[in-house]
Amino acid sequence: MDRIFSGVQPSGNLHLGNYLGAIRNFVRLQEQYECIYCVVDMHAITVWQDPKELRHNIRELTAAFIAAGLDPTKNVIMNQSQNSHHAELAWIFNCVARLGWLNRMTQFKEKAGKNRENASVGLYAYPNLMAADILAYKATHVPVGEDQKQHLELCRDIAQKFNNDFGVDLFPIVEPLILGPATRVMSLRDGSSKMSKSDPSDNSRINLTDDADAIAQKLRRARTDPEPLPSEPDGLDGRPEAANLVGIFAALADSSVEEVLREHGGSLFSDFKNALTEIAVAKLGPIGAEMQRLVADPAYIDGVLADGAVRARALSEPVMAEVFETVGFVRT
Repeated sequence: MDRIFSGVQPSGNLHLGNYLGAIRNFVRLQEQYECIYCVVDMHAITVWQDPKELRHNIRELTAAFIAAGLDPTKNVIMNQSQNSHHAELAWIFNCVARLGWLNRMTQFKEKAGKNRENASVGLYAYPNLMAADILAYKATHVPVGEDQKQHLELCRDIAQKFNNDFGVDLFPIVEPLILGPATRVMSLRDGSSKMSKSDPSDNSRINLTDDADAIAQKLRRARTDPEPLPSEPDGLDGRPEAANLVGIFAALADSSVEEVLREHGGSLFSDFKNALTEIAVAKLGPIGAEMQRLVADPAYIDGVLADGAVRARALSEPVMAEVFETVGFVRT
């Protein structure tokens, strides 16, 4: 069976964009593939993290995975730092990847900004660790969004160079898993900005831990325009807030923008928001309640992660034995 690896950073304040953009897709993939879902805490520390907050965020993200429908008995759910093979293989890949390859990574330039000289070496070498995350398990497919396509290309280059350098066929050339048009969820206060945990206004986002009342209140306050909903998608041109709410409705309903507009075209936003609130509460309310229950039981979460780490190491151990033998390391 094909094997999927995907990782999510434990950055805290999980919101609707995280759910529609990644976590919901993970739940669907578990029916078709052998899946490893990783809380990538080692990636998180490429920028400074408060240790107490990091521990909370690792457990919260794990809770979100399970609350959204990931089965920890069917999938491997683990946090990266509990399997040292990620770090060991990343070092080997540091010695395989070329500086010129990393210099072309646009995400480093974006994250480091003008203070590039003050960025951590970890942030610069982040793509090599990402390649190690994937190839330590000989994953065959990785679900990717636009922001990770370049990193996956680097992973493929590293695998190919390692195989060529040592004359082996050890690592697969990983394939991207394209899941159709991504749901790009924008701020409820500004349709031109992506929904973000860093926005100072909590009303700009729907947090996965929000209860029904909070979801309803935020959607009622969501910015719109005075015109009714159009009946065709091109009627949303130049109306970013309207387009955002219609897109959210379509995603939650597993529908299309065209279908939503056929049903609600001509409606006032007050009526459309009522319909959107109903479906959002129905879909997200149970996830938020279950997340809060799980976060309140850290022993259970830690048990899931510990079990996942054991199963993950069982998968990566034979791969790493091959790698060490190929490189020429003496292991006793």
